[in-house]
Amino acid sequence: MRRALILSNRKLPARLTPVVFAFYMSAIMAALMCLIITAVNQGFDQHYLLSAFHAYEVAMPSAFICVMLVRPLVMKLVAGTVAEN
Repeated sequence: MRRALILSNRKLPARLTPVVFAFYMSAIMAALMCLIITAVNQGFDQHYLLSAFHAYEVAMPSAFICVMLVRPLVMKLVAGTVAEN
């Protein structure tokens, strides 16, 4: 119980939800894409993970910036595509 209370005090404010979402989404997608593209380009050799990690160093910040930039457009596309209840 105490641990849950301590962790809940360390949470970010709700107003940062879009930024936190963008961070997690870009981190996961960049990692998956780096792993896939590295495998396609060089195959699975002894340097595979290191090469994928080096690609991730560039891809993750780039993906985060892109997600933050395109988020307003995506929100409009979703609103125009999904019916309200």
